[in-house]
Amino acid sequence: MADGTTFQEVLVDATEVAVAIGDRPILDGIAVRVDSGRIVTLIGPNGAGKTTMVRVILGLVPPARGRIYRRPGLRVGYVPQRLQLDPTLPITVGRFLDLGLRRGVGRRKARCAQVLEEVGAPRVLEHSLHAVSGGELQRVLLARALLRDPDLLVLDEPVQGVDIAGQADIFHLIGQIRSERGCGILLVSHDLHLVMAATDHVVCINHHVCCAGTPDSVSQDPAFVELFGRKVASELAIYHHHHDHVHDAAGHVVTLPPAKGGDHGHEDHVHRHGAGGHG
Repeated sequence: MADGTTFQEVLVDATEVAVAIGDRPILDGIAVRVDSGRIVTLIGPNGAGKTTMVRVILGLVPPARGRIYRRPGLRVGYVPQRLQLDPTLPITVGRFLDLGLRRGVGRRKARCAQVLEEVGAPRVLEHSLHAVSGGELQRVLLARALLRDPDLLVLDEPVQGVDIAGQADIFHLIGQIRSERGCGILLVSHDLHLVMAATDHVVCINHHVCCAGTPDSVSQDPAFVELFGRKVASELAIYHHHHDHVHDAAGHVVTLPPAKGGDHGHEDHVHRHGAGGHG
């Protein structure tokens, strides 16, 4: 690779991706790359195409145009934005996790308990899945994704339904998983302050790529300012520059993991289009 990154470190590389529904463009010219040991975050307004882009990367939506490279043998763990369960279905957390294991895997219950311990929810193994809190459910979904021992972890709005006090904890947990497992992480989120403090590379999209680069560079990009407003951009730039931690709702400090190894040669701005319309 021209930037010095070896080919084997690239987990997924999507370039010039376009998706349309009928005559309506959903994505146009999107580029996203995730390397081992890095957290890459997709941000953008509601309806910008973030979840569609995730589905393209996962192979669930075929692009009308563009190229998707996935490393041969790539194992992917996926946490969807929403989990739809029949409320009358009697299922425990342990049984739900067990469904994610391959048949014939030994010590199944111990393996499920192990990943629940890793995500900080060791006591919910025998609980009904319907009885756990929003924060516990997100940890259970994360545990199920980790059962695959993924090279790439894809998280679509991983703090959905989590109260403010628990959001920083989950982002901190995501950073720990990256550091301890060395997997790449593709994250979709609208929680800008937490994302900017806990990610290595940001891609801001609004059907096309508005701007991309380090959190600092993106928060100062004119396209970002146009999309989210000058006040948000100014607060975000100051916040990210001066903070290596966040505060939960109770005022407790949660230290965030440092970015790992700089920006690996990614361009600070791969595109700089106007935020409204296609570039």
